[in-house]
Amino acid sequence: MQPTATVLVYSDNAGTREQVRLAAGRRPAADVPPVTYVECATLPAVLTTLEERHVDVCVLDGETAPAGGMGVCRQLKDEVFRCPPVLLLIGRPQDAWLATWSRAEAVVTHPVDPVAFADALAGLLRTGPAVEV
Repeated sequence: MQPTATVLVYSDNAGTREQVRLAAGRRPAADVPPVTYVECATLPAVLTTLEERHVDVCVLDGETAPAGGMGVCRQLKDEVFRCPPVLLLIGRPQDAWLATWSRAEAVVTHPVDPVAFADALAGLLRTGPAVEV
């Protein structure tokens, strides 16, 4: 059985979650494992998912309300033991400096560019923790 990578997608917007899934597809690059997505619309759902199952990469929407992805990223980096790498979706390129504050490993702008997103996600899957089977 081929190992898969689990990607948590956090956004209060179902359309944004769908854009993320469609942008990377089942396999964002040939040299990374197939991806399974777990969607979360609230911060409590993110925290529960990270507590209950293995996640390889988190994709957080910086425009989510009331808990935006940047603040959630910072919280996860402070509170979650062995926090998975984070790919942050930001609304404006000028907000990239905030990703530094949030400690996200990668940033892409929204709306999602499929090529840039798949490249960033694949990069995190390559450098992240080993994939559990």
